[in-house]
This record gives sequence, C-alpha cells and structure tokens, in this order.
Amino acid sequence: MQAPTPIPVERLQFAMPPVHETPEDERRHRKERLAGALRIFGRLGYEDGVSGHITARDPEYDDCFWVNPFGMPFRHVTVGDLVLANGDGQVVEGRHHVNQAAFTVHAQVHRARPDAVAVAHCHSTYGRALAALGELLEPITQESCAFYQSHALYDAYTGVTVDAEESRRVAAALGDHDGHKALVLRNHGLLTIGGSVDAAAWWFISMERSCRVQLAARAAGRPVLIGHKDAVETREQLGSDLVAWINYQSLWQDISRSEPDLLT
Repeated sequence: MQAPTPIPVERLQFAMPPVHETPEDERRHRKERLAGALRIFGRLGYEDGVSGHITARDPEYDDCFWVNPFGMPFRHVTVGDLVLANGDGQVVEGRHHVNQAAFTVHAQVHRARPDAVAVAHCHSTYGRALAALGELLEPITQESCAFYQSHALYDAYTGVTVDAEESRRVAAALGDHDGHKALVLRNHGLLTIGGSVDAAAWWFISMERSCRVQLAARAAGRPVLIGHKDAVETREQLGSDLVAWINYQSLWQDISRSEPDLLT
C-alpha cells in the first residue's frame, strides 16, 4: 500500500499578525484584542479591586491610548466599553472615567517607548510576591529565559503613583527603543510591554507564571540556573514579540469563541 502523500507546506494554515489597510481597521483590531486580553486577565484572577490596566496606543493618534473603564470588572468589558484618553489622562472618547494613578504610568511608558503598542500592569499574586522580595526572574526554566537580561527591577516604592516625574522614572527603567520588555516594580507587581496587545498580554501571563515557578522551586530547594550562553540563546529563540503573539493565539481563540459578546 502506498503511503499518503505529504501536503505541501504552503497549503498548511499558520496565523501571522495581520496587516491592516486603514487606521480604522487597525483601531478596531487593537480594541478587540484589548477587550479580549482584559477578559483573559479576569479569568486568570489578575484583577484586584480597581487595580490593573492594559492600554493600547491608538494607531492614528500617537499620544492617545485605549484603556479599560475605571471600576468595570475585567470579565465584563466589551469593545464598546473601552475608553480613549490622551497622554494627560483626559477622556476624549467613551462614557467612563480612567484610573488616573495607573494611567499616568502607562502614558509615560508609551511616550518613552514608541515601540510599545500595549502596556499591561496588574496586581497579580505571584508577581507581587516576587516584587516583595525585590528580585528579578532567574533563568531556571525555558519560559523564564525569555526574560533573561530583558527585564529590570524598579527598585523603589513611593505608594500610589500619580506623579508624572515618578512615572517617568518607571518608564526610564525600561530603557529606550528595543530595551527591556518588562519590569518588576518592587513591592508593587509586574509591568510588561509589547509591539501588539497580544504580545504585551502574553508577556504578562508568562512572567506571572515564571514568578510562580521560581517561588515554588525556591520553596522546595535550590533552583539550578541555566548557564548564561544557553539562557541568551533561549531568549533569542523565544523572547521576541512575534513568538509572544503566536503563543497568545490559542488564548485569543478561546476567549473570542466562548465569549463573542466582548466584540460588541
């Protein structure tokens, strides 16, 4: 019996980040992904009262950012609920307030990093635990290597951040264009950025999981570090926004299919 003929690779489906014809199409796409990411964060338990935000830069107005409404549960957010605020935190489109303390930081990060389409920050449990230790992620797993020499510790705590100068210092800790993808905010939590909403959301999810693994491994014994050369090579393989985007697609497919009302 003759073996089945392999299907040509070019006929196999593999999703890649979309290219948009107009700013309107790209805006709609970013808003859909933002609403979906918020719902995923809600599912994963990252919400803590009114703390936590994901922002997405508007594709047409560089200093305006879409953000979740103040006080609305992550798992209830729809595309139509999202608020557009300018870099000074003033609402220019939408029906709700924004959390000024959180938005101040996000706006400064977006301004400092033109490559950051999206910024994610939540008070997740394991991220806060690692932040309370004032430590970085160690290269102890394949996933944590994606952050090796690609994240930084903001080694200060000044309470609820509403001051623009403090927010600029947080942004500066990320570095310039092509700098770090994430921060551990001491005694506070995690912050991640990405060239897409999908990437920023994935980096936050992966970082939170890596924090949990590191804390669990240390509680059980003495973690074995991956060597510098191997950690760098692994980061080069797994640490790009494209890889983050690809990893995130199963989560997007799940939330958009199981909760299609988010698109309204």
